[in-house]
Amino acid sequence: MKTVNTWKEYKKEALKDPAFKKAYDALEPEFKLASSLIQARIDNKLTQQQLAAKAGVSQTIVARLESGEANPTISTVNRVAGILGKELGLIGAR
Repeated sequence: MKTVNTWKEYKKEALKDPAFKKAYDALEPEFKLASSLIQARIDNKLTQQQLAAKAGVSQTIVARLESGEANPTISTVNRVAGILGKELGLIGAR
């Protein structure tokens, strides 16, 4: 792999590797959920702590949801999403 300087350059090069691309694509749903939660929280002008208090969870849970490090229950995600004026839904495959 050639030397790269930015995340975009690194990602472009790394995605040429079939094994990396497969692993990256497998994580897409988690990335989408995390980025959607972050954007909704920002749009609602809430801190992680404020969102956690409203949803009845700890700030650590919100941070883990936003980082993709959690394997939350559907009810936890639904509760947090509801506070943000969002709801869970299924979307069609790519």
